[in-house]
Amino acid sequence: MEEIISLKNISYSYYGKIEALKDVNLSIGQGEMLAVIGINGSGKSTLLHLVNALIPADKGEYRFKGTIVTDKSMKSAVFGPVFRKSMGYIFQNPDVQLFCPTVFDELMFGPLQLNMPYANACERAEETLDFLGISHLKERSVLMLSGGEKKKVAIASVLTTNPDILLFDEPLSSLDPATQMYVIDLIEELGKTGKTIIFTTHQLDLVEYLQPRVAIMSADHTLKKTGPSSEIVRDLQLLAEAGLYNERIKKIL
Repeated sequence: MEEIISLKNISYSYYGKIEALKDVNLSIGQGEMLAVIGINGSGKSTLLHLVNALIPADKGEYRFKGTIVTDKSMKSAVFGPVFRKSMGYIFQNPDVQLFCPTVFDELMFGPLQLNMPYANACERAEETLDFLGISHLKERSVLMLSGGEKKKVAIASVLTTNPDILLFDEPLSSLDPATQMYVIDLIEELGKTGKTIIFTTHQLDLVEYLQPRVAIMSADHTLKKTGPSSEIVRDLQLLAEAGLYNERIKKIL
């Protein structure tokens, strides 16, 4: 499996004071599905932000397909657009992501920003609406959508650019059971098409269902271990150390 993302000794802190990532080493291959698990505040979302080049590392080296990702390389007329077209980010809260007047405008925004011809962007938006089963929302204001509809539109707005890599931050957060299953099935289907998928979660049942490779973050913001989901979710001591398992709570429940 070809390595496309390489993080070596990555550290990051907010405002130079609040530690979020500490000496993280991680390699991700083309077409791989990876779940980043850990308690709230362990650094999961920060790791996705860094992979998406929304924030730069304080220390360490981030390579994307062999090229070091820095502020300078992201401003390059060659590397920057290639990186942005390759990467799609679905935020935990879709309200952060949706800002255009209508659903169709949302789906058009990304392709047009990447200089796709208007007619092609329209065709791509229509195809994506149909693929996700939300064509009926096309002319709807984004302010008039339910939480589940907003999540679907946020995903659709990313898929219109057809990125090779999809980053999902807590994909099931605040969704009703039906929409959760919709998103799970979609992630599974997208993985089968060969896309590289990285998602964060603290829901171990999601990990058990999708069977990705797992990277487990600990409360001290380090990457504790990576391995197959079948191994990680059965290591109760490891999960307990990471704050994801508590025998006393299990007995109460």
